[in-house]
Amino acid sequence: MTDTTESTAVEGTAEGTAAAGAVAEEAAPKTASHDNEPSPKLRAFMNSGWADSERHDLSLSDVAVWAAKRRDALSQAFPGERLVVPAGTYKVRSNDTDYVFRPHTDYVWLTGNQTSDAVLVLEPNGTTGHDAVLYFRPRADRSEGEEFWRDRMYGELWAGRRPSLTETAKEFGIETRHVDQLADALKGDVPTRVRRDEDRSIAALLSGARIDDSRDGELAATLSELRLVKDPFELEQLRDAVAITHRGFSDVLAEMDKVRQYGERWIEGTFWRRARAEGNDVGYTSIAAAGPHATTLHWIENDGPVNDGTLMLLDMGVENRQLYTADITRTLPVNGEFTPRQRDLYQLVLDAQNAGIAALQPGAAFRAGHEAAMEVIVRGLDAMDLLPVSAEEALDPESRLYQRYTLHGVSHMLGIDVHDCAAARDENYRKGTVQPGYVLTVEPGLYFQSDDLTVPEDLRGIGIRIEDDILITDNGPENLSEAMPRTVDGIQNWMAS
Repeated sequence: MTDTTESTAVEGTAEGTAAAGAVAEEAAPKTASHDNEPSPKLRAFMNSGWADSERHDLSLSDVAVWAAKRRDALSQAFPGERLVVPAGTYKVRSNDTDYVFRPHTDYVWLTGNQTSDAVLVLEPNGTTGHDAVLYFRPRADRSEGEEFWRDRMYGELWAGRRPSLTETAKEFGIETRHVDQLADALKGDVPTRVRRDEDRSIAALLSGARIDDSRDGELAATLSELRLVKDPFELEQLRDAVAITHRGFSDVLAEMDKVRQYGERWIEGTFWRRARAEGNDVGYTSIAAAGPHATTLHWIENDGPVNDGTLMLLDMGVENRQLYTADITRTLPVNGEFTPRQRDLYQLVLDAQNAGIAALQPGAAFRAGHEAAMEVIVRGLDAMDLLPVSAEEALDPESRLYQRYTLHGVSHMLGIDVHDCAAARDENYRKGTVQPGYVLTVEPGLYFQSDDLTVPEDLRGIGIRIEDDILITDNGPENLSEAMPRTVDGIQNWMAS
């Protein structure tokens, strides 16, 4: 475990307590315009009579061991440079209400921690590595200041319990310091890279650091590339997310009477209930698309009816407690049975998916799955007389007219983000090869728009997508979501049960 002597000193001594109190005195609590101003007597009363709430039962978490290895790998990529990776802060939803906080993916991957307003700093130690320090806003001391009972953003009585410096150090095996010390820590002539995203919340704290923004992109790319191969802990989390997602889909099918009554909203709400009960949340806004809504790739309004005789395309994934997400799509007949026309189209998409999965052998091009799936799709559309040109012409890179009906690529990486490792360089991702430990989706689809005059009228408004989460192993692809039915008979039996 990393030495936590300094963290204990900050929190456990009289000097540390006095310093924390001084900070609380200087920083006014975040209150609302309609909050009452407390009297001096109330202030004094609120700062006394509280039991010790420090947790003494904490030990090193499972994720901490893996996070330390990940930090070591990042350290080796940037010798002699300071690396700064923020967790981010709250984002306003409306006026004085915020969205539920979700930390930045790279921060979680490097620490395992999910606390808001935290910043990981890897400081070069003068040899060949880095010393890791986690700066964050800990739980406020109740004997000094007003934060714990008046601050709507960080106060324990308003927003819930925040961990102490010592608790976090024990749980994640990393030295911890108060975020108020970050600005001083970033001063000096050390070249500094920052993992920036849309969140600029720590900009003011970086004023004393020697930062060249043009270098930050390389840090982001390196982190994404380090995350391409999942370690055993991550694979365990992804399997967990997939299993919960399976149960969420089954919950929806068990309530089809309510789905017919209330429509797409019932699907979304039913799945979300499972995601919150067993996981952290949904990994992305659920797509509950019935009828012609299924032809809109990212249909998230989820406010339409669900009618017998139509198909419903459900693209949903649970984000588990460690923030790893599944991403699975099933297209289901509302009344439990495919029509002959629906069956033929569904089988074509399934055949394309099977071909795409089979093509993803270790060392294969990342786009091999896409190309194999499109070959099957195009040949099938040609056999159904649904192409305006021959299959060969449609497949020609100078043509690809079939994309009118397929629209999107077949695969993306999966992990803590639903579109994981997005900052990786093209040559190491989209134009690279798949390796053992990669987890990616395979999700071909067919989409015939309601107003598309190039297809027969009875096909207009039909959208079909089948998506599974695939682990590349030394022995070939493994479908992590194979337990979820996806054949025609499997779907119908699942719905009947």
